[in-house]
Amino acid sequence: MALDKQTEERIEQPVSEEAERDTRLTPAQAVERMRLKVPARGNRKLRTLLERVNKDKQLKAWWHVANVNAVARMQINDHSWVHVQIVANIALKLLRQLTKHGIEPSLVTDYGLERDDAEVVVTLGALLHCIGMAIHRDGHEDFSLFLAEPKQRELLKGLYEEPELTVIASEVLHAITSHREYGKPLTLEAGIVRVADALDMAKGRSRIPFERGRVSIHSLSAAAIDDVTIADGVKRPIGIEITMNNSSGIYQVDELLGAKLRGSGLEPYVDVIAHIEGEAEKLLLPSYRLET
Repeated sequence: MALDKQTEERIEQPVSEEAERDTRLTPAQAVERMRLKVPARGNRKLRTLLERVNKDKQLKAWWHVANVNAVARMQINDHSWVHVQIVANIALKLLRQLTKHGIEPSLVTDYGLERDDAEVVVTLGALLHCIGMAIHRDGHEDFSLFLAEPKQRELLKGLYEEPELTVIASEVLHAITSHREYGKPLTLEAGIVRVADALDMAKGRSRIPFERGRVSIHSLSAAAIDDVTIADGVKRPIGIEITMNNSSGIYQVDELLGAKLRGSGLEPYVDVIAHIEGEAEKLLLPSYRLET
């Protein structure tokens, strides 16, 4: 996947080890090492937004607490700033792929705003979509909403005036609430955030339960995903290629990514192909005893 160099360097290491190590840092240490890199290109508003995000210790503290809750306390997959950065990069990649092929974001078609404004919405939606995990996993989408509302207005101050400010803020909140399992995105931007969240599955981000010995179809299939590539599709604007080391990864593709893609509004624009690289599958589990 075409991610920035810092993200690639970070995820070359086993992400589960990195995520666990981060949870053992002091809050000040954890916040100090966070610096998001997302390609703003020529989008001035997005560049300013990212500069403010990288200076925002409260937002970074939420990411840290969310990851402590997820990794140290619940022993589930990484919800650190690395996850947030990857989702933001994927979301922008998906949006730019679509606009390259002439598919306009909802902010353009419904409000007459610019593509740059849609980039602000998908980026903020990605950055704020799981901050509610700092409170609890259960209902974290709703917790994200009430934390995100004042925070996004603080981050957007001076970049937008009313009534456009409220339009942008409302669309970001819609993207956050729509990323949940039963979410129903009404905009292209919300669908993009929803699918981008599901596409953060490569290079072991979700392997923590498996490496701690919690064997299930969820942990096995997560460990089976090696890489995700986003490029031009053959017949559709977006082609997503998923490389697996074991056929159990089909569960991640069909049940988890498929569930997020269906109903996202992106279905007509995306082709997903999954394959096992090499001639033989990786042995993930030599045997399994059913506990009764």
